[in-house]
Amino acid sequence: MSYWTRIGMLTPSSFAVLEPMTARILAPFGNAVTAHFARFLVTQISMDQGSQNQFKLDPILAAADLLSDAHSDVIAWNGTSASWLGFHTDEALVQAIRTRTGIEATSTILALNKAIRLLGLRRLGLVTPYLSEIQDRLIANHEQIDVEIVADRRLKDRGNFSFACYSPRLVADLIREAADARPDAIAVVCTNFRGADLIEQVERETGVIVLDSAVVTLWDTLRMCRRDPTRITKWGRLLR
Repeated sequence: MSYWTRIGMLTPSSFAVLEPMTARILAPFGNAVTAHFARFLVTQISMDQGSQNQFKLDPILAAADLLSDAHSDVIAWNGTSASWLGFHTDEALVQAIRTRTGIEATSTILALNKAIRLLGLRRLGLVTPYLSEIQDRLIANHEQIDVEIVADRRLKDRGNFSFACYSPRLVADLIREAADARPDAIAVVCTNFRGADLIEQVERETGVIVLDSAVVTLWDTLRMCRRDPTRITKWGRLLR
């Protein structure tokens, strides 16, 4: 394993939370593990055709090409579109990235589902900023993999930049409300949402593990690069 590990991240153009959050989480690794970002155009989230067209393969693969120029060790689609478009869309994207660049790849939603399987979760709480038409698809898609959503909170926002404007305290309150149903874990599904800031405090208060999208993506990419996630000590129980 090389001393330097470069994690390539594909991210929507309108994101404002993900990059600084990722840098903060990776801080214990110093310069040994770094995240590098390429963007493609995404400005709003809904089920209309224009919104869905933002996630076609060609612009995402063009961004992946740029990350391959930096000799990324792994490339992650750090976004959650497959949670409503269907998990198969990320499976196809990851395979296309591997074929095109020769670099291993993953995504936020594939990482989340991997964590759900490894932890043996069956009852999940769900917190997002999304519209109901998006949230309902999230719930239905997880039911197809035998995961029951026992509580959900949604802000009914079309986004996409606006997701970054909600305070960590608001997101933490939504997590606390979902925890009242005593799920096995709570998934915060959106990587432009401040779900990780107060994750330690909320987990202590509720006793429920929180699977924040940005954290779970890093967890998966670090494992893929044979880096020990337990070096990160302040961003939730998943990393321990």
